[in-house]
Amino acid sequence: MSEYRVEIARRAIKSIARLSLKEQLRIRAAIDLLAQQPRPPGCVALAGEDSVYRVRVGDYRILYQVIDKKLVIHVVRVGHRRDVYRPG
Repeated sequence: MSEYRVEIARRAIKSIARLSLKEQLRIRAAIDLLAQQPRPPGCVALAGEDSVYRVRVGDYRILYQVIDKKLVIHVVRVGHRRDVYRPG
């Protein structure tokens, strides 16, 4: 199985940078694992969105899109579970 390339949106990079170093490392590790397994156990497909998934890392969520034709994981948002689903 081919490894996916991971792209992280600027907004997600900024969100990660605001977290504690410990949380940053946990989230980076989870994102790196997505390259090998884009749909890991525990990931949830978001309703109403095509090929958009969510994975939990403690109280934080990583929202990402899987583009199988290009072998790309596009991390759209990273945030605390109470904020990550809000538009804007």
